[in-house]
Amino acid sequence: MLDDALNKVYTKFKLQFYRTIFGRFQTREASLTTVETFCMEIIMSLGKPTVNEFSRYVGISAPNAAYKINSLVQKGYVLKEQSINDKREYFLIPTQKFYDYYNISYRYVVTVTQRIREHFPSEDVAQLERMLNIISSELMPEIEQPTIS
Repeated sequence: MLDDALNKVYTKFKLQFYRTIFGRFQTREASLTTVETFCMEIIMSLGKPTVNEFSRYVGISAPNAAYKINSLVQKGYVLKEQSINDKREYFLIPTQKFYDYYNISYRYVVTVTQRIREHFPSEDVAQLERMLNIISSELMPEIEQPTIS
């Protein structure tokens, strides 16, 4: 069944991420809480959101969002860039420190992608890529996500 197969793949990506994160806790390298990690992934995925855009997206009050963001700024994972058009507005930008942290998850995606390219014919890989792009852009309309460069 397709739903079972997709769920198994998604679960394996999550488990690999969690295992790596917990490994960092063991060596005391992790400085983000679980909620902060989720906040950072959302900020990164939204592509330079404002504090208000972030709070609306996650469904929390602006003061609660500001508290979480200030913690992330203090830890060095987010920069607040003042808007040129509206000096009261700030854009949230992940720092290199966060990208270094995030890469523990992304590295596994790269590993699996390489294995896919080695295991399947290039036509199948191209078809999988087309299918995933359609799934993301057309079949998941509930989640609006900007293009990440």
